[in-house]
Amino acid sequence: MTAGLGPVRTVLDQGVVVLALEARTTPAVTIEVSVAAGARLDPASHGGLAGFVARMLDRGTHTRSTDEVAEALDDRGVALEAEAGRRDVMAACTCLAEDAGDIVALMGEVLARPAFDPREFEGRRGEILTDLREAEDDPADVAGTHLMAELYGAVHPYGRPPEGTRASVRRIERGDLERFHGAWFAPSRTTVAVVGDIPAERAVEDVARAFDGWRAAPAPDPGVPEPAGVPGRRLLRVPMPGKSQADIAYGFVGLPRGDPAWDAASLMMHVVGQYALGGRLGQRIREREGMAYYAFGGLEADVIAGPLVVRAGVDPANVDRTIAAIDEELHRFRESGPTADEVDESRQYLLGSMPRLLETNAGIAAFLMATETFGLGLDYDVRMRERLAAVRVEEVHAAARRLLDPDRATIAVAG
Repeated sequence: MTAGLGPVRTVLDQGVVVLALEARTTPAVTIEVSVAAGARLDPASHGGLAGFVARMLDRGTHTRSTDEVAEALDDRGVALEAEAGRRDVMAACTCLAEDAGDIVALMGEVLARPAFDPREFEGRRGEILTDLREAEDDPADVAGTHLMAELYGAVHPYGRPPEGTRASVRRIERGDLERFHGAWFAPSRTTVAVVGDIPAERAVEDVARAFDGWRAAPAPDPGVPEPAGVPGRRLLRVPMPGKSQADIAYGFVGLPRGDPAWDAASLMMHVVGQYALGGRLGQRIREREGMAYYAFGGLEADVIAGPLVVRAGVDPANVDRTIAAIDEELHRFRESGPTADEVDESRQYLLGSMPRLLETNAGIAAFLMATETFGLGLDYDVRMRERLAAVRVEEVHAAARRLLDPDRATIAVAG
């Protein structure tokens, strides 16, 4: 059997999960922390709250001012990045191996005991509002936001933009940040990955020290409801006058990451929308017919059925032709399936990309986080190869018949 990464997984007494891997390629260490407190937990009226919390994490703690946190990072040449997705708030940075203990301690502090400095609050709000204004002027962002709203519906947390809206962000007060953090940030919802030039045992000890004394208990998690699904085809056009490009988001509700058909579906989407110059869709729409500036498709991994989306950026005059071409290609793929060569070449590409994915500490840390989130196991880097090798052409075709029905597509066009 091929040797795997071999990370060490430890659950600390208060519930923090630590994933540690010693990698001596460079004298550096990547630390990534995930807290299961993403935008899915935002109140409907306060969209963007989890993201606002993430933006404020480095704005001081109960024992360090904003300037002191910044100085502790700057003195070591470290950039701390924090953001909220639908599922989690993530914070990550890379430091020299000699600074790892201090940086882990600092990350434990900003995650567990942020001060949400009142003097920084309005400045961060202003940055978020600027980002939202820019997104509202981007046809690709607008199309994607409307697609998710149509696929999942307004009452589902995935139907709302994780970054919120300008109106919802204006409603957020500093007390909302404190209440959100108090309800959802807890050791039992936290995973820490430490990868780099540090022994795994020492990494675990550093994390244990950093989170020592944090005993917060979270509120009951409401979970993520399965999407209701879309009964039939929908086409939504969002006018954006003056734009020279129209962006198409053409999608379906896909399948959960834990579905047995996941590997076949990932190969399917590679053939359809990613292989070589964009798979079958890219070859036809961009290369052969020259209708699109870009065209690709992908399947998003999630604990529930995530979105399966085809994206294309086109001249506004080519919107209807492009949608028709996507329809035709998906109909053809459902009827005939992939060729054996397409599946084999996609499989070899995905297998060959694994070493590149895992050649950096940050790439390994992200991979370990995904295996923990989806319960894939510590040896998944080895089993992934075995699973992909076992997928048959007939299984890829079956996944296409299950997932790629143009008569049930949801399409959002912005531009």
